[in-house]
This record gives sequence, C-alpha cells and structure tokens, in this order.
Amino acid sequence: MSSEKMKLTLRVWKQKDGASKGRFENYILEDANPHMSFLEMLDHLNEKLMKEKKEPIEFDHDCREGICGSCNLMINGIAHGPQQKTAACQLHMRHFKDGDLITVEPWRATAFPIIKDLVVDRYALDRIMAAGGYVSVGTNSAPDANAIPITKRDADLAMDFATCIGCGACVAACPNASASLFTGAKIAQFSLLPQGGPERKRRVVNMVDQMEKEGFGDCSNYAECEAVCPVGISIDAIARMRREYMGAMKG
Repeated sequence: MSSEKMKLTLRVWKQKDGASKGRFENYILEDANPHMSFLEMLDHLNEKLMKEKKEPIEFDHDCREGICGSCNLMINGIAHGPQQKTAACQLHMRHFKDGDLITVEPWRATAFPIIKDLVVDRYALDRIMAAGGYVSVGTNSAPDANAIPITKRDADLAMDFATCIGCGACVAACPNASASLFTGAKIAQFSLLPQGGPERKRRVVNMVDQMEKEGFGDCSNYAECEAVCPVGISIDAIARMRREYMGAMKG
C-alpha cells in the first residue's frame, strides 16, 4: 500500500441501542489511504479509537466481496455511497478527496430497527423469503439439460434477478421505504423458471403479504431503488411482481 495520505472528517451516527436517542459524532482521520476500501477505512478509524480508549463504531460486514449484502451503509446520503453498482465494502477511498467531510448513517426504515450505531436488523427481508417457501423439486440426480427447455433470454433474466444480495439498499433509498425491488427480484427469479411453477401463485401472495406485514411502504415508481442497487437489479422486477400478484389473485 502506498504512502499517500488523506485527511478526512467523518460525521458518523452513534446510537447505543434501538431505545436510545442517537446523534452524529465527528471524527478526524488524518492518515486514510486512497487504496483502502471504505470498510478498511472504518477499521483503521476504530483501531485509532481503541488505542485512545474510546468506543469503536459498530458497523455490519461479512464477506467484504460484494456478495453477502451486510455492508449496509448510507454514505453522504446515498445507499452504499457515490459509486454505482458498488457495495460499500468495495467502495474505495480514491472516490473521495483529501479534506472531505463524509457522513455515514445506518439504513433508515421502520422495518429496519437500529441495533447499535450503523447496525440495523434486516431480518424482515429474511422473513419475506421464508414466506415464499421452497420449490417442490426433487433433490436426486439432476435431469438431462434438454429435458426442460428454457430460452436463453428467460435463463439470463432469472440469473439477473437472482443476483440480488438482499442488502436493503433499495429500502433505504426509497422515499416510501419500500422493499418492492427486493421482493420482486426474489419472485421474478422463480417465475421465469419451470421449477418455480408449482408454488407460483402461493409464493407471490405470501411474499407480498409478508412484505406489507413487516411495515415496508408501497412502491411509487421513484426508481431510486434501481439507482442504488449494488448489482443493478432492474425495476422490471417490480412490474413482474405486480403481474404475478394480480394473476394469482384472479385465480
């Protein structure tokens, strides 16, 4: 790593727990490196705070490879930060300038209660997935590749929707805190494949109903969700979800 240094002022949300009142606190970091990822920069800040016998900043992370969706941070008012199709763990400090003021907040949504500092409870998304249930396909040997023909277009679309990492950026960016992009992607990936056929109607009704129970808002087609999605899920997923839901309700 090079000897380049950046001086940053970090305005970070601090909150003891969900029942406590939160506040912004300012931190000065004088030796950030432009080659650090955003999370590595926070690690570096926490090391500095612990050396000074101060409480570190709690933030969520796991794979740090843009796969798990745990790095749920609002950076300067943008979910995952200024770089499009990039999770916060893959955002590098070279996208900021020396002397910058950077504001870091947790996801803001009723369905995502704050646990501590920048960490929120995103289990509501898991409960939506659970409501969809499983696909009733056999778990024995795989069928012949030509036994169930699927067009390349449908296969590619299903794979595009399946890349959703469930980070919740779509919820954080939406003025209504809607989970429609997430739910739509999870529904669409099965609706395009024959394996999703047997539970097709039940799945969409259960998942949409669970989304509403969790307290997420309705979609108003702002498309902010698509703009911040780290894997570029299209809002076409929402249209597909609505068509699937209407078809299921008609019987």
